[in-house]
Amino acid sequence: MGVSMWDPAAMIRDSSVFIRVYPWILPFALVLSLASAKAADVRKVVRYASPSAEAKLDPVAESDEASGGIMQVIFDPLLTYDFLARPAKLKPNTAVALPEVTDEGATYTLRIKPGIFFTPDPAFGGKPRELTAEDYVFSIKRMFDPKVRSTWLFLVEGKIRGGDEAMKRAKETGRFDFDAPMEGLQALDRYTVRIRLVTGDYSFAYVLAMVPTGALAREVVERYSEDVSGHPIGTGPFLLREWVRGSRVVLDANPTYREDYFDGEPGPDEESRKVHAALQGKRLPLVGRIEFFTVEEAQPRWLAFLNGETDYLRPFPQEYASFAIPGGKVAPALAKKGYYAVPDEIAYTTYTTLNTQEKIGGVPNALGGFTPERIALRRAIAHAWRIDEQVTILDKHTSRRAYTPLPPAVSGHDPHFVSPTLEYNPAKAKALLDMFGFVDRDGDGYRENPDGTPLSFDHASYPTLRERQRNELWKKSMDDIGLRVTFNTVEKLPSLRKLAQLGRVQSFSYGWIADFPDGENFLQLLWKGSINQVNYAMFDLPEYNALYEKMKRLPDGPERSALMARMVKLILVYVPWVVETYKTETILVQPWILNFRKHPFNHEPWKYLDVDLERRARG
Repeated sequence: MGVSMWDPAAMIRDSSVFIRVYPWILPFALVLSLASAKAADVRKVVRYASPSAEAKLDPVAESDEASGGIMQVIFDPLLTYDFLARPAKLKPNTAVALPEVTDEGATYTLRIKPGIFFTPDPAFGGKPRELTAEDYVFSIKRMFDPKVRSTWLFLVEGKIRGGDEAMKRAKETGRFDFDAPMEGLQALDRYTVRIRLVTGDYSFAYVLAMVPTGALAREVVERYSEDVSGHPIGTGPFLLREWVRGSRVVLDANPTYREDYFDGEPGPDEESRKVHAALQGKRLPLVGRIEFFTVEEAQPRWLAFLNGETDYLRPFPQEYASFAIPGGKVAPALAKKGYYAVPDEIAYTTYTTLNTQEKIGGVPNALGGFTPERIALRRAIAHAWRIDEQVTILDKHTSRRAYTPLPPAVSGHDPHFVSPTLEYNPAKAKALLDMFGFVDRDGDGYRENPDGTPLSFDHASYPTLRERQRNELWKKSMDDIGLRVTFNTVEKLPSLRKLAQLGRVQSFSYGWIADFPDGENFLQLLWKGSINQVNYAMFDLPEYNALYEKMKRLPDGPERSALMARMVKLILVYVPWVVETYKTETILVQPWILNFRKHPFNHEPWKYLDVDLERRARG
């Protein structure tokens, strides 16, 4: 007899797996069950299998998508997005209204709704505790604490007045002083937060809708210290009930959650308008439990979905896309069973980053520098990349070719722009290399540098089947034009990212999912201020930096759009990235799951989902 992959006994592989259950919430759940009865239905459970595991449940310490989806429903930022409105639109979350923006975009003032509570925890004496302005001041300060090693530091470094200075003092003393005043982060009273920026930044409101600016109480951090990730105590619609690290996470509807009724705008299409009608006026969340499992391999995720053991497939396994959802449409045999597809709305650009430093670890970098021959070399690499094979073979038609780093759904995207530097043209690549002196001098089939020294570059990846296939395609592409590429395997993607932050990776293939609907979120990836953070190309071009810093201070409008367009052209001329694709993936959903829409700048839509129990019982 087979064992269900969702059997807890099967999921717990050995006694060394970390398990945590949170019993102190149970008394409050019983007391408040009647109060919350009109919202979450405990009979309704949503099950999701993720191909990657959660890492940490600390909002400022982790940026992977799996952790983000879980934390998004536990920790409340000040702002959020209207679930269905397109283009994406900010709305208040714990704030009373959208921020008051003054001083030409340099000051943001927000007032918090009274009566919002953190879930009961021993850190609060086992009781709920009201959310205050000081909680947001503390939570944002944590990004500056060197001991936290925040992956989100780039959102605030160099931006909030006094933040960098506080971080410098902490590095010198070994301790971040959370009690010291910071000019840029102030609680004006119990419910009012004021944020003052170094320079005007009209896109900063988007940062206030992100997981890393969600509220985490100081008492929780001080009580649990190094294990704060194991105690994600928030004010959001769900709370952590059980955690088998790297394997299973159970979230229950938060019985202390405030009254939160859906009041968003309808979407632009018929299906979104139907979802809007179904949700209008309902108290959220609607389901009583979320069960999150880590299943890395595609086949068991696919089979579990077909067996009704999970409720939706995201991302859809590419191995099955061509026959299950050809062209993003559900195959007739699956449609007859009631499965339906929704677009995985996500602003996601993939690219290969090329390190532009002249030296790496003191050794000359063949790809680095801004001399004409090194720019020509990077352009030749871009011309030689077999982009159509990436789309058809690697991505199984779940992406489309990109000609600009800015994807649809973010400001600055030009759907009509086609870059000649990204044209697949091996003949042009060879001509460029010949013109700048990269020729094969010894007859071995591979080119040397203009000075006759050996020429090669290294491409780093991690050990998955997809990355091995990508490496094969890189070798074919570079062999086409006589460039030697070697391959270096790094065990885990986080380790590879860390090496890239230090400037020790010559090239690797990556992608960026937009954090918010502003092209600045992509353009900052190549700004000098992001070096050693997310500027893996170590790109430092004075003209680009000046344009970026000017653009940041402008509100949306023609002048800002023109600066963005100029920056995009500089990226395509100097080629710190080989821009590749935009993701166009599809989510397959069970017939009993209602209201499923994916927002491009939020993680999972758990707060809005409903379950048709009768339909689920029929299978």
